[in-house]
Amino acid sequence: MKLAIIGDFRKENATHRATNAAIGHSMDQLNSGMAADWIATSGIIHRFDEIAADYQGFLISPGSPYDSMEGVLKIIRYGRENNIPVLGTCGGFQHMVIEFARNVLEIGDAEHAETNPSASNLIINPLQCSLVGQSLDILITAKSSIAYALYRRETVTESYYCNFGLNPEYQSAVHDRGFQVVASDANGEARILELEEHPFFVGTLFVPQTRSTVEAPHPLVTGFLRAVLGMHH
Repeated sequence: MKLAIIGDFRKENATHRATNAAIGHSMDQLNSGMAADWIATSGIIHRFDEIAADYQGFLISPGSPYDSMEGVLKIIRYGRENNIPVLGTCGGFQHMVIEFARNVLEIGDAEHAETNPSASNLIINPLQCSLVGQSLDILITAKSSIAYALYRRETVTESYYCNFGLNPEYQSAVHDRGFQVVASDANGEARILELEEHPFFVGTLFVPQTRSTVEAPHPLVTGFLRAVLGMHH
């Protein structure tokens, strides 16, 4: 079994270092030696068939804008349509939303304010207040969700590194078509999305990797790796 971390690794990026560490913590907990490889986004399009064949799960990393947004969206769509486990955090969450908006909601020009701020359909837009460096409470509203099964509690505290989120104007449309808001902030804005009837297609606006420790691997990361390994939650 092999896991692909989709993103442009930069060792100075704390969330990238935390991603490697968190995967290690969860693999140790699961007693798994599964390989985890960073896949640079610029190489995805011309290596797509090889990547799709080689990897059993995709972690869409923090740290956008990516070198190739097109490549990232292609991987996300492949995972969504073929029941391949996908976990997207921060920038990963944002691009999972854009892929869903373009290919399920059929908003062909759905865009991200970070990369195309003047676009008419900004599915991902600036948050009213930057969340960079903040730790905030999140309410898990869907008791039937994967998130609730993994956290086993209603309120969790997580850390953010982003300035962008799901545009509230599109939140109900995304939810109603099956990419469901299962956890939100105090204002009801989406913080965890899950695709219904998919084994593991979860996006978090926060970065769970940064709160993982050797003693307490993060439950979302562990749950994702369980799904990649074909284990039940």
